[in-house]
Parts: sequence; C-alpha cells; structure tokens
Amino acid sequence: MADPPERPEVAVVGSANLDLVVEVATIPVPGETVLGGDLRRIPGGKGANQAVAAARLGRRVAIIGRVGDDDSGTLLRRTLTSAGVDTANLHTTGGTPSGTALIAVAEDGDNAIVVSPGANSRVGAADVAEAADAVASAAVVLMQLEVPIEAVAAAIRSASGTVVLNPAPAPAEPLPGDVLDGVDVLVPNQTELAVLAGHAGLSALGDVDAETAVALARGLPVASVVVTLGAAGAMVVSGAEAVHVPAPRVTPVDTTAAGDAFCGALADALADGSDLVSAAEWAVRVGAAATLRPGAQPSLPTRAEVDSLLDA
Repeated sequence: MADPPERPEVAVVGSANLDLVVEVATIPVPGETVLGGDLRRIPGGKGANQAVAAARLGRRVAIIGRVGDDDSGTLLRRTLTSAGVDTANLHTTGGTPSGTALIAVAEDGDNAIVVSPGANSRVGAADVAEAADAVASAAVVLMQLEVPIEAVAAAIRSASGTVVLNPAPAPAEPLPGDVLDGVDVLVPNQTELAVLAGHAGLSALGDVDAETAVALARGLPVASVVVTLGAAGAMVVSGAEAVHVPAPRVTPVDTTAAGDAFCGALADALADGSDLVSAAEWAVRVGAAATLRPGAQPSLPTRAEVDSLLDA
C-alpha cells in the first residue's frame, strides 16, 4: 500500500491563469494603441504564482482551484506539478476556458493587467470542502480575490493555521465582516489598502506613503496588516507595532509577479515559525529577486537563487 501524501505546509486557495504577455515601450493610456514585441504565453495567476513561489522556497504546497478543459489548463496543471505543487484539488471545469491574463510590460518593468477569470470564477465552497483535510492541516492558508469570495470564506472557516489574505485585485465591494474577522494577516498593496479603508481616491503612485499606510491599516478589523510598498519595501502593522521593512535596491526587469513572490515567501517564513517582521524581511528579498527576471512563474526564485540574484 502506498504511503499517504504528506500534508501541505501551505495551502493556497486561488487562481491559475495563462498570462499573455507583450513588452511595450510604455503602457498605453485609454484610447491609445501601441506596438509591442512578440507575444509570450506564460503560466500565471495569483494563486498559482504564490503556490509556486512557496514551493520553490522548499515548502510542501497544495493548491485548491480550477482550470478549464483546454490546452491552457493542461499547461497550467503540468507547470504546477513540475514545481512540486500538489494539484489533487485543482479541478478541471468542462466547457469553460482557463483563466487568462492580458499583460503589457513596459521598459521600466511596470505593467498593466486585465484578467478574464474563466474557470477561476467557478471555484466554490464545495471545492474547499473537498479539500478540507489539506486546508485544516496546513500551517498557513494563503488566499487572494481572483476566485469567488464564497470560496475564500469557506477556506477561512476550515483553516486551523495562520490565515493570510492578499486582497488582490482590490474588491469592488466591501469584504464581508466574517471574512476579515477570520484573517490573521492581511497583505494589501497601496491601492488595495486604500480601497479596503474606504479611501479609493488614493492611488498607488505615492499617495499612500508609509505613514498613511499605518493610519489606514490600523483602521481595518484585522490583527496584522503587511502593506507592500513596491520599491520602498513593506510596512508591518500589528497592534501597537509599526515597522518599516526596506527592500533591496534593484533595477527591475519585470515586476509582474513581485507581489506574488512576496506573499509566497511570507507564507514560507510563517510556516517555519518566523515572527511577522522577520517574515516580511525575507519576503521583500524574494519579491525583489523576482523582479530581476521576466515573466510570472519563471521569475520566482529558489531559496539559493534569492541571494545569488540580489548579489549579482
């Protein structure tokens, strides 16, 4: 009789997308057409990216989600499996395309992304219930908002470990109270923090500085908030403590999966028992390293590559 699979250290409830990436000189403004480079097809999706990020850092990772019954779904599943992610609970949805992200990447590394959820929009509470053992046994349960909120809420109810929510993309409507009440660590970027705090007019172009981030984070009904600040690093706000964690200085090639690398690394450190500030210090290094190579999942570093990329 075969040995039962090892229980995951990190369970990810989230999306898997095929990224269609075009490099451009500058991101087009509304109404503008720009010419770009050759189209690249790269496995991505916030859930899959974060799962691969944690797996490449050495964690046992399981993903709960859905792909379509198409070539993209086959590619996404194969890529996750090859990265060491358990895909037993990555279901195939018949008659539905896999999630797709349309990504323009500028010469300065910035990007603009439009996502068609496809099969990701069919992830539900029943999928989480089917994966209840994996969710309940994981040291960290990591989620985003590219799947329906019902699945996120179900995972929060099933989790016994640390619940980490990356509220991306920024929600169009306020999150239900039972969702935020069950989150141990919220990981928004500047825009997502502003939206959650009811100040959507603030942008991610510098209006949410470290001081403002602390004030907004303390207004949320969550025990701990780690705000990602891009090149400025991250701000850890937990109770009376507010600690700025600077990021290594790098010249980015592509920032597409930097936030996902950060979240995967944060989960990696928390699963190892690190305190939140130490976990954020590790996460900013991994996030910075991920900007030094193009693509989403191809850019996600192994533990050994983090130092080699940053020291190069």
